Amino acid sequence: MAGWFALLFLLALTIALALFVSARRQRAHTGLPPRAQIVYADTGAWKKVERPLFSRRYGLTGKPDYIVAERGATIPIEVKPNRVAPAPRESDTLQLAAYALLVEEHYGTAPAYGLLKYRDAVFQVDITAELRARLLDTLAALRRDLSARDVARSHAEARRCRACGYREVCGRQRMDNEP
Repeated sequence: MAGWFALLFLLALTIALALFVSARRQRAHTGLPPRAQIVYADTGAWKKVERPLFSRRYGLTGKPDYIVAERGATIPIEVKPNRVAPAPRESDTLQLAAYALLVEEHYGTAPAYGLLKYRDAVFQVDITAELRARLLDTLAALRRDLSARDVARSHAEARRCRACGYREVCGRQRMDNEP
């Protein structure tokens, strides 16, 4: 009888250890710091977030994928699971900077950095005064465009032009390398 209990105990211990190792691997795959506490999550894997973060001061709202607390710091994290790039894209960097502004307003402390998780890499993006200024300039330009009668579109990326729903009525010449 004692042998069966010992065997069941060892089996339960082995299963618990396997689950622990699997959970650590999954967490590492998300890009979350290993010892950080998740304080906000906008993913289906966690509880539903009631409201997005909102800044009346900047007229900005958003839902970062995660916000974690680690050693007194509050860190926004944005996950782009299908993106592969050697460095963060500018649009993703500005999105993370916007989340840093929202975190600052909501939690009362400005993050020193945020994390961008691409499929195969995690990038630490320092939230500098220069990045904040670029974000605020971009927000101002977006607000100006909201009231503009006609907004010039970017045609610098052939891939985006090919996927554009207005391609046939655009009025701009197609790029040379398009089919």
